Amino acid sequence: MVNEKGLVESFMELVRIDSISREERNLADFLVEKLEDLGLEVIVDQAGEKVKSNSGNIIARFKGNIKEATPIMFSAHMDTVVPGKNINPLCDGEKIVSDGKTILGADDKAAIAALLESLHIIKKKNISHGDIEIIFSICEEVGLKGAKNLDISELNARMAFVLDAGGRIGKIYTTAPSQNSLEIIIHGKSAHAGANPEEGINAIQVAGFALSRMKLGRIDEETTANIGVISGGNATNIVPDKVTLKGEVRSRKEEKLEKYTEKLKQIIEDTAQEFKAKTEIKINKEYRCYNLSPDDQVVNISIKAAKDIGLQPLLCPSGGGSDANVFNKKGFPSVVLAVGMEKVHTLEEYILIKELKNTVKYILSIINTVASGE
Repeated sequence: MVNEKGLVESFMELVRIDSISREERNLADFLVEKLEDLGLEVIVDQAGEKVKSNSGNIIARFKGNIKEATPIMFSAHMDTVVPGKNINPLCDGEKIVSDGKTILGADDKAAIAALLESLHIIKKKNISHGDIEIIFSICEEVGLKGAKNLDISELNARMAFVLDAGGRIGKIYTTAPSQNSLEIIIHGKSAHAGANPEEGINAIQVAGFALSRMKLGRIDEETTANIGVISGGNATNIVPDKVTLKGEVRSRKEEKLEKYTEKLKQIIEDTAQEFKAKTEIKINKEYRCYNLSPDDQVVNISIKAAKDIGLQPLLCPSGGGSDANVFNKKGFPSVVLAVGMEKVHTLEEYILIKELKNTVKYILSIINTVASGE
């Protein structure tokens, strides 16, 4: 049923369209045309104006012919991380890779390609289905900003399947962490590094001592912490008076998140005080955790649909956030499903062709499961 050649060509066409965060317009225009050709009602919302993107979220509706079927939504994001311009995808045997100069963009264009192919099959084969809504969001990679500015009240769907995770098809992510972002500014005192360094307070040194006292990486099975960006200093002959650290803390337990965030904050403040430096610490809650039960309808459907096509469902915890964090927080039951992408956000990113095909089969099985009322 799945046209492998057409699916691969569609995926490659999608990844060749540049769509780094806040620059999704070209891809959005392409997708609006594709969706309208398939007979969907399509609108682009105003979220882009709020998050400084050149496009809004795409909201598409595919009217069903089974009135009693529960309306459902599928979601994927249009934006990619960098380096994501001028992607040159290559078929390497059973998998698709980039030329090694950029990411591939399977995150999340594998999901978009699979959704387009699924819609094409439904239309071509005249497959019965309930109402389906498709959300292609913007700015997911920079804080889930498209989803945060999506008006959920405008949707008719009762649950969402967010196609945005790595690993084999059949992995079902039922829990994901909250995240606090951190921006830490340490203010020291400038001085000439050769003539009178003792009069200065080296902000970079203060940061170094603070970092040496932090436990970073995996804190426990539910919690992680990272300092990923450090910047400061103007010249080698000036004692640096300012350094900025940017990082994050994630945990699937809210209390652990707040406790470890506070611990890092205290380390920074105590270290700065030792050196007579000053600090500014900005903490922002990027998104909140969610925890779905195996008994939740959206999870049950995901499990049954996987089994119906011979896949082994596996309920997993996630270490990352996705649009599902936002949807669940807004009271919209949403599960994240794997779409086969591997080594995402790296130059070694790839996807197996068979997993692209399995994603299409899984989407169709979910639609069939909902349509049959099982």
